[in-house]
Amino acid sequence: MTSDGHVPSTSTTTKELSEFLRKVAETPRNTSPGTRGRLIFAMDATASREPSWDRAAQIQGEMFSATAALGGLDLQLAFYRGFGEYKTSPWVSDSRELMRLMTSVFCLAGQTQIRKVLKHAANETRTKRVNALVFVGDCMEEDVDALGHLAGELGVLGVPAFMFQEGEDPVASFSFKQIAKLSGGAYCRFDASSAGVLKELLSAVAVFAAGGRPALENLARSRGGDVLRIADQMKRR
Repeated sequence: MTSDGHVPSTSTTTKELSEFLRKVAETPRNTSPGTRGRLIFAMDATASREPSWDRAAQIQGEMFSATAALGGLDLQLAFYRGFGEYKTSPWVSDSRELMRLMTSVFCLAGQTQIRKVLKHAANETRTKRVNALVFVGDCMEEDVDALGHLAGELGVLGVPAFMFQEGEDPVASFSFKQIAKLSGGAYCRFDASSAGVLKELLSAVAVFAAGGRPALENLARSRGGDVLRIADQMKRR
């Protein structure tokens, strides 16, 4: 509660959005001209995430539609759940196929396995360039220093991690911010009331992965609202 007796808002603020999109725009693009972007979409599928899993499945389709005019996006789903279970999908270029994969997953109680997500992203890009890692989760139960080391490896490999936190767990907030910073990515928090914000930000990351900063600015002009205002601010930097 604030000093004037008001409860602070838990929704994503304009300042947070501005900071996130600024960092997206400043991230060096590592896609070669004429090639499709490649993005790993990783999610926490433990029991606490069950209420929002279906919403995320619907939102991910926006990532494909936003990049269609840029030559498209190849995307891989990764998730963990239960007792040490970690799975990845084949690389797909069709939103319907990704939707099918996501809707076949059910959440199971278990501890976080973010270490496996980061190690997988590093191993995958050593085989073929990955342009970005997106992670969506709500908690962290691992050694933050070990995660920081892996995030630093991603930074060296040129794979920025864009960390999306659902809710306000302070340990997750600190850890996700560290991972984003060390990998050269960005962090943003969202909640149940800001699903629309998450959709816009995921689209922004997908467009960045497929087409770099110019494509992100074009998306902002077409979408308007906060994204347009923020992109205009970034152009004046």
